[in-house]
Amino acid sequence: MPRQLSSIHGNAQRLDGGAMFGNVPKNLWQKWIVPDEQNRIPLCCRALLVEDDDRKVLFEAGIGAFFSPKLKDRFGVIEESHVLLESLAERGLSPEDIDIVVLSHLHFDHAGGLLSAYQEGQAPKLLFPNATFMVGEDAWGRSQKPHARDRASFIPELQELLLQSKRLHIIKDIDTPGLLGAGYRFHLSHGHTPGLLLSEIDMPDGPIVFAGDLIPGEPWVHLPITMGYDRYPELLIDEKEKLLTDLVARRGRLFFTHDHGVALGRVHQNEDQRFSLIEQQAEFSKLSH
Repeated sequence: MPRQLSSIHGNAQRLDGGAMFGNVPKNLWQKWIVPDEQNRIPLCCRALLVEDDDRKVLFEAGIGAFFSPKLKDRFGVIEESHVLLESLAERGLSPEDIDIVVLSHLHFDHAGGLLSAYQEGQAPKLLFPNATFMVGEDAWGRSQKPHARDRASFIPELQELLLQSKRLHIIKDIDTPGLLGAGYRFHLSHGHTPGLLLSEIDMPDGPIVFAGDLIPGEPWVHLPITMGYDRYPELLIDEKEKLLTDLVARRGRLFFTHDHGVALGRVHQNEDQRFSLIEQQAEFSKLSH
């Protein structure tokens, strides 16, 4: 079958705008995204579904609904139900239909959707029972030995469940597509977290890169804009410039997991060498190869 791409909504959240925009002053960033009365901005946890050669590949799983009510409130998770599963069901798919899940890293807002929704007194269960879970070697290592700065970003129960599943595939060589096969490649970034894996998908009108937390949304395409959560902001800016320059040359597009209004856009560079987006799309279904 031809390769088809669809944006898939997971659970949304609201996080502090100052944390999301790092050293950018509020009087600037609030022109891009209006905060609520608690200074929080709306964020998606959007996944990318690729249906390719009778396989169904899901890039990330969002934050899900695994948090207890107390933590759900702390991290601004909006919906009670597991929205990712509902969005897949709207397309006639169940967790059992997914063959591969590719994870850029294992922070809870990118991997929590692999777990069942919170039920008081019950341990979370690993969903997607037929899927192979792909994650980069450095990102997996970080989840096993996190730094004090980001320890709270990981889900110890999830990592153990992934090991127990015996369906965890750790990517050691990013220069080969491995299980994904032809038409895919990986980029590696360390500025946000060690070993952030950015997946690239070949398309006839230019590649699409799952931007993850290197570029969480359209405002962050501007080179100086980083998050307060980033490990090494200066390194991240260098990595971002390299990727964006490459995508301009190849007429590439970025897929955003966190932008509440834009899912996809083509990278553009103007005469002042500033990067921006053109041809933005809010959501899309069955984008074909």
